[in-house]
Amino acid sequence: MTLLPLSRREQGGLIAASFEEKSVWIQCVGTGAALGAYLWVAARMYAHGVHELPAYAAVFAVSVVLMVVILVLGHIVAAVTGKAEKRDERDRVIGWRSESNSSWVLATGVLAALACLAASVEPVLVAHLLLGSLFVSQLMQYGFQILYYRRGM
Repeated sequence: MTLLPLSRREQGGLIAASFEEKSVWIQCVGTGAALGAYLWVAARMYAHGVHELPAYAAVFAVSVVLMVVILVLGHIVAAVTGKAEKRDERDRVIGWRSESNSSWVLATGVLAALACLAASVEPVLVAHLLLGSLFVSQLMQYGFQILYYRRGM
Protein backbone atom coordinates (compact mmCIF):
# COMPACT_ATOMS: atom_id res chain seq x y z
CA MET A 1 0.00 0.00 0.00
CA THR A 2 1.46 3.35 -1.05
CA LEU A 3 0.63 6.59 0.64
CA LEU A 4 -0.11 9.31 -1.87
CA PRO A 5 -0.53 12.98 -0.96
CA LEU A 6 -4.13 13.92 -0.35
CA SER A 7 -5.85 16.03 -2.96
CA ARG A 8 -7.38 19.38 -2.00
CA ARG A 9 -10.80 17.80 -1.87
CA GLU A 10 -9.64 14.91 0.32
CA GLN A 11 -7.84 17.25 2.71
CA GLY A 12 -11.08 19.13 3.33
CA GLY A 13 -11.45 22.36 5.21
CA LEU A 14 -11.03 25.94 4.11
CA ILE A 15 -7.24 25.93 4.48
CA ALA A 16 -6.92 23.49 1.56
CA ALA A 17 -9.35 25.51 -0.59
CA SER A 18 -8.33 27.31 -3.76
CA PHE A 19 -7.89 31.07 -3.71
CA GLU A 20 -11.16 31.46 -5.63
CA GLU A 21 -13.07 29.47 -3.02
CA LYS A 22 -11.46 31.43 -0.20
CA SER A 23 -12.42 34.62 -2.03
CA VAL A 24 -16.06 33.53 -2.15
CA TRP A 25 -16.03 32.78 1.58
CA ILE A 26 -14.49 36.21 2.28
CA GLN A 27 -17.08 37.94 0.10
CA CYS A 28 -19.92 36.02 1.73
CA VAL A 29 -18.78 36.90 5.27
CA GLY A 30 -17.96 40.52 4.39
CA THR A 31 -21.21 41.15 2.54
CA GLY A 32 -23.29 39.33 5.14
CA ALA A 33 -21.71 41.18 8.05
CA ALA A 34 -21.68 44.69 6.59
CA LEU A 35 -25.00 44.75 4.75
CA GLY A 36 -26.68 42.63 7.40
CA ALA A 37 -25.63 45.22 9.97
CA TYR A 38 -26.95 47.98 7.69
CA LEU A 39 -30.35 46.31 7.31
CA TRP A 40 -30.54 45.77 11.08
CA VAL A 41 -29.73 49.45 11.79
CA ALA A 42 -32.09 50.59 9.02
CA ALA A 43 -34.93 48.50 10.46
CA ARG A 44 -34.37 50.04 13.90
CA MET A 45 -34.26 53.54 12.37
CA TYR A 46 -37.53 52.91 10.53
CA ALA A 47 -39.14 51.53 13.69
CA HIS A 48 -38.12 54.74 15.50
CA GLY A 49 -39.86 56.93 12.93
CA VAL A 50 -37.14 57.73 10.36
CA HIS A 51 -39.07 57.63 7.09
CA GLU A 52 -36.93 59.86 4.85
CA LEU A 53 -34.48 58.12 2.54
CA PRO A 54 -31.56 60.62 2.84
CA ALA A 55 -31.24 59.80 6.55
CA TYR A 56 -30.07 56.30 5.63
CA ALA A 57 -27.27 57.45 3.30
CA ALA A 58 -24.62 57.88 6.01
CA VAL A 59 -25.39 54.49 7.56
CA PHE A 60 -25.21 52.86 4.13
CA ALA A 61 -21.88 54.60 3.37
CA VAL A 62 -20.41 53.33 6.66
CA SER A 63 -21.57 49.77 5.90
CA VAL A 64 -20.03 49.90 2.41
CA VAL A 65 -16.71 51.12 3.85
CA LEU A 66 -16.87 48.34 6.47
CA MET A 67 -17.52 45.79 3.73
CA VAL A 68 -14.58 47.05 1.65
CA VAL A 69 -12.26 46.89 4.66
CA ILE A 70 -13.35 43.30 5.43
CA LEU A 71 -12.91 42.26 1.79
CA VAL A 72 -9.49 43.88 1.40
CA LEU A 73 -8.12 42.48 4.67
CA GLY A 74 -9.57 39.04 3.96
CA HIS A 75 -8.11 38.91 0.47
CA ILE A 76 -4.71 40.05 1.74
CA VAL A 77 -4.71 37.22 4.28
CA ALA A 78 -5.85 34.72 1.62
CA ALA A 79 -3.14 35.89 -0.79
CA VAL A 80 -0.39 35.75 1.83
CA THR A 81 -1.37 32.32 3.18
CA GLY A 82 -2.06 30.68 -0.19
CA LYS A 83 -0.34 30.16 -3.47
CA ALA A 84 -0.98 32.15 -6.62
CA GLU A 85 -3.52 30.50 -8.90
CA LYS A 86 -5.21 31.66 -12.05
CA ARG A 87 -8.95 31.47 -12.33
CA ASP A 88 -9.75 28.40 -14.42
CA GLU A 89 -12.73 27.15 -16.40
CA ARG A 90 -14.20 25.41 -13.35
CA ASP A 91 -14.21 28.69 -11.43
CA ARG A 92 -15.96 30.45 -14.32
CA VAL A 93 -18.61 27.73 -14.66
CA ILE A 94 -19.26 27.78 -10.91
CA GLY A 95 -19.66 31.56 -11.04
CA TRP A 96 -22.02 31.45 -14.01
CA ARG A 97 -24.17 28.66 -12.62
CA SER A 98 -24.37 30.30 -9.20
CA GLU A 99 -25.38 33.64 -10.67
CA SER A 100 -27.99 31.95 -12.85
CA ASN A 101 -29.46 30.12 -9.85
CA SER A 102 -29.71 33.23 -7.68
CA SER A 103 -30.76 35.88 -10.20
CA TRP A 104 -34.45 35.05 -9.86
CA VAL A 105 -34.40 36.53 -6.34
CA LEU A 106 -33.23 39.88 -7.67
CA ALA A 107 -35.81 39.79 -10.48
CA THR A 108 -38.57 39.02 -7.97
CA GLY A 109 -37.43 41.90 -5.75
CA VAL A 110 -37.46 44.35 -8.65
CA LEU A 111 -40.95 43.26 -9.70
CA ALA A 112 -42.15 43.53 -6.09
CA ALA A 113 -40.63 47.03 -5.85
CA LEU A 114 -42.45 48.07 -9.02
CA ALA A 115 -45.69 46.75 -7.55
CA CYS A 116 -45.01 48.70 -4.36
CA LEU A 117 -44.40 51.89 -6.34
CA ALA A 118 -47.71 51.35 -8.15
CA ALA A 119 -49.38 50.90 -4.76
CA SER A 120 -47.81 54.16 -3.45
CA VAL A 121 -45.69 52.49 -0.78
CA GLU A 122 -43.17 54.79 0.93
CA PRO A 123 -40.00 55.28 -1.15
CA VAL A 124 -37.81 54.29 1.81
CA LEU A 125 -39.47 50.87 1.92
CA VAL A 126 -39.18 50.44 -1.84
CA ALA A 127 -35.47 51.30 -1.69
CA HIS A 128 -34.90 48.81 1.10
CA LEU A 129 -36.88 46.15 -0.76
CA LEU A 130 -34.56 46.64 -3.74
CA LEU A 131 -31.46 46.62 -1.55
CA GLY A 132 -32.69 43.57 0.37
CA SER A 133 -33.39 41.61 -2.80
CA LEU A 134 -29.93 42.48 -4.13
CA PHE A 135 -28.42 41.43 -0.79
CA VAL A 136 -30.27 38.11 -0.62
CA SER A 137 -29.53 37.36 -4.27
CA GLN A 138 -25.82 37.99 -3.75
CA LEU A 139 -25.71 35.84 -0.61
CA MET A 140 -27.50 33.06 -2.48
CA GLN A 141 -24.93 33.32 -5.26
CA TYR A 142 -22.10 32.97 -2.74
CA GLY A 143 -23.92 30.07 -1.11
CA PHE A 144 -24.28 28.25 -4.42
CA GLN A 145 -20.61 28.89 -5.22
CA ILE A 146 -19.54 27.47 -1.87
CA LEU A 147 -21.83 24.46 -2.40
CA TYR A 148 -20.36 23.82 -5.86
CA TYR A 149 -16.78 24.16 -4.61
CA ARG A 150 -17.39 21.86 -1.65
CA ARG A 151 -19.51 19.33 -3.53
CA GLY A 152 -17.24 19.31 -6.54
CA MET A 153 -18.07 20.29 -10.05
